[in-house]
Amino acid sequence: MSSTQAIGFFDSGWGGLSILLAARETLPHENFYYVADCGYAPYGDQTHDYILNRARKITDFLLNTQKVKAIVIACNTATAEAAQTLREENPQAIIIGVEPAIKPAVSHSQKHRIGVIATDRTIASARYQELLARYAQDCVVHSQGCPGLMECVEKGELNTASTRALLSQYLGSMRDDGIDTLVLGCTHYPFLAEAIRETMGYPIELMEPGAAVSRYLKNRLLDQNLLTDSKEKGFDRFYVSDLNEARKTVAQRLYPCATHFEPLPI
Repeated sequence: MSSTQAIGFFDSGWGGLSILLAARETLPHENFYYVADCGYAPYGDQTHDYILNRARKITDFLLNTQKVKAIVIACNTATAEAAQTLREENPQAIIIGVEPAIKPAVSHSQKHRIGVIATDRTIASARYQELLARYAQDCVVHSQGCPGLMECVEKGELNTASTRALLSQYLGSMRDDGIDTLVLGCTHYPFLAEAIRETMGYPIELMEPGAAVSRYLKNRLLDQNLLTDSKEKGFDRFYVSDLNEARKTVAQRLYPCATHFEPLPI
């Protein structure tokens, strides 16, 4: 393993760009490979075996073809369904996941009333239930699966009437209960922040994992002496299943410096 190797990220689509943006700010000189598995999305509607199969193939592509020095699973659903297995199967690798920010949300909430929006698969996962049991026993938690929201981001519909209608449907009971903190439990959802705030209609703290994940990634690389010595700006390369011009356009809207796209060969 060498400090000159790139870092790999993957998600079912473009939501993980919210993590990539934070990582680019924290690690400006590192090189990044980003896998967007758009052709097999959404993961949140799929079975455990389906998600694990795709995660294994992408991990193999990043570790053994692209020779990355670390992987960030920039997807809550894939983290919940596959992270433990991927670490067990690749014990030599740095594999970092993302999880709903339950602990910081509970600590931040003044009312002890929080909301969590995520995919149905994340909400139903054993790991999510463990997080609630560990950190939220003394807090009222509204947990809401949100079919369709990921697709809004994938289509670039970040604040349209149809997106706001979905948000109103999913956030209505939380708004009525007066939650003061909302956990964005899918990496797509930070791109909906403006629409979420408008839908809630009052000031609310949005908890997203990008900055914390990026700090943790930097510390793991430091611990293993794998931070790059380069002083040049790092590059970004994107590997996309079912790549097309519409997907490129959305990616460039969410991550303006995205220019290098290739089809994902798996």
